[in-house]
Amino acid sequence: MTKNKILGAIVVDTERCKGCALCVEACPHDVIALAEKKVNVHGYRYVEPAHAEACVGCTSCAIVCPDGCITVYRKKEEI
Repeated sequence: MTKNKILGAIVVDTERCKGCALCVEACPHDVIALAEKKVNVHGYRYVEPAHAEACVGCTSCAIVCPDGCITVYRKKEEI
């Protein structure tokens, strides 16, 4: 009997991100963090996946993002 595990991945549109960090607070697995020393063309610190391997694809980050900067992907992995 095989079991399926859902793996998630996020892609952040860093040029649109304003660094509000709502997604950081919404993520239940601490996947996302503000970039330490990087800024986008508008001068904002943007978010990036800090612990991508912990993402389960729950979409909490994408739902709370006011600018629609985050795309979430999910895939099943058989174990």
